[in-house]
Amino acid sequence: MFPTVASALATLCYCLSALLIYKQLGSAQHQRWVALAPAVAGMLLQAAALNILIIRPQGLNLGFFAAFALIGWLISIQILLSCIYRRIESLGIIVFPISGLAGIAASLHFADHLISTSNSAIQGHIMVSVIAYSLITLGAFQAGLLAYQDLSIRHHHPGGFIRFLPPLHDMETLLFQFLAFGFLCLSASLLTGFFYLEDIFAQHLVHKTVLSIIGWIILGVLLFGRFRFGWRGMKAIRWTLAAFVSLMLAFFGSKLVLEFILQ
Repeated sequence: MFPTVASALATLCYCLSALLIYKQLGSAQHQRWVALAPAVAGMLLQAAALNILIIRPQGLNLGFFAAFALIGWLISIQILLSCIYRRIESLGIIVFPISGLAGIAASLHFADHLISTSNSAIQGHIMVSVIAYSLITLGAFQAGLLAYQDLSIRHHHPGGFIRFLPPLHDMETLLFQFLAFGFLCLSASLLTGFFYLEDIFAQHLVHKTVLSIIGWIILGVLLFGRFRFGWRGMKAIRWTLAAFVSLMLAFFGSKLVLEFILQ
């Protein structure tokens, strides 16, 4: 009962924050934090709900919606922390409500999937994987905004929503910060998977492993291209979205097939 109530209250807080952010785009610094305050409350409520929903005595519940809610919660935290240094609260207009709704879906328990393990190394591997996916998902959101901003400027329509976004250079810098941290976490996830999982290429894991490695390679090439050749703009956006699609198919695609279609 508590996770459902907490998730519903978190969703209300997230939606209120998204509405206030939309209404206060371009406002002064102190007004921005008034708009973000409900999201902070929502994040804390969702943390309490997810703690009960995911951490079980028998292991970790990381069913489709629980994992989705956890990733949404982590992305919300990353947005709130990034807002301290950069004006990217506009991402919350979309992300915050989705995160809250995912929490409500997880609290209904119709897609629970318990991973029965008390091995702290395997639990650590799982959590690092989730953090990696959340960072790269946030990078994909950032890439989408960057594409919209770049297209509007190219077509000489820099007004409207574009006025409230940071300069292109700052947006690209933030994008590659998300991707660099995501790449490090994904590398750690793959490495610990090879060490601690009995057979990372087992039948039920092989598609997830292969797609994750493809996403890791795409990200590695992109970061190398950025460092060595200064890749930016639409090239960086396309590579980011390609890595995102590969990793989301690895994580959520495999969950969707195993937990819904093949059951």
